Amino acid sequence: MLSYQHLYHAGNLADVQKHATLAWVLDYMTAKDKPLSYIETHAGRGVYDLGADEALKTGEAAAGIALAEALFPPDHPYRLRLDETRAGYGAQAYPGSPLIAALGLRETDTLHLAELHPQECAELRAVAGDWGAHVYQQDGFQLAQALTPPTPRRGLMLIDPSYEVKADYDAIPRHLANIHRKWNVGILILWYPLLRGGAHGPMLRALAETFPDALRHEVRFPPARDGHRMEGSGLFIVNPPYGLDAELAALTSRFARLSKPQAKP
Repeated sequence: MLSYQHLYHAGNLADVQKHATLAWVLDYMTAKDKPLSYIETHAGRGVYDLGADEALKTGEAAAGIALAEALFPPDHPYRLRLDETRAGYGAQAYPGSPLIAALGLRETDTLHLAELHPQECAELRAVAGDWGAHVYQQDGFQLAQALTPPTPRRGLMLIDPSYEVKADYDAIPRHLANIHRKWNVGILILWYPLLRGGAHGPMLRALAETFPDALRHEVRFPPARDGHRMEGSGLFIVNPPYGLDAELAALTSRFARLSKPQAKP
């Protein structure tokens, strides 16, 4: 239950989809002069060293951000967050979603980060103090229930479990329904893996019944290595902001170009 450490997978293609979307949504939301709340239920350590043995062992970053970064124009919010991370933390640094949020938010915004894993939470606390973040070593779904509706009410929640606990697939539709009932204006972004066997299927069907107007986006890519079960990545977004559907269509096109080395941003 507490064995997952994202350093082995940081910067993979699932991160590219998730973090590019998150960066765009935050950029859109902060364009309006109104404060917002950001809540993350499974935060990880916040910053990752892609030169670490763990990251090099899997090769997921080499098959992910190393190939995909050039497909984003230099002024895309995701590229800006990557540049800011390297400037602040070193050339091999990669931002987790908490740092993408921290870099994209303003002093008037509020940042809440939950991470249950003791080592990951300690790493997060070590860096997040500079961000003005509230960090909780707590189950993310429990924190989400406790904080909603947040102050300010305008805001975004990222739900990004590891799915190592298989019961998550059954529990997540109920969690999202309860959160939305308390915070009906909040943007809820759920990430899920596309695995061989289709474990995500029943979860998505249940979510679609509750949230028929939600936005769903999926990208497919080859497994990172032999025996790796993840064949793609998905996002299920409740209360999607205006223009996100067009941005996700552009993201789909970028993923399609990964097999075309001659393509330019």
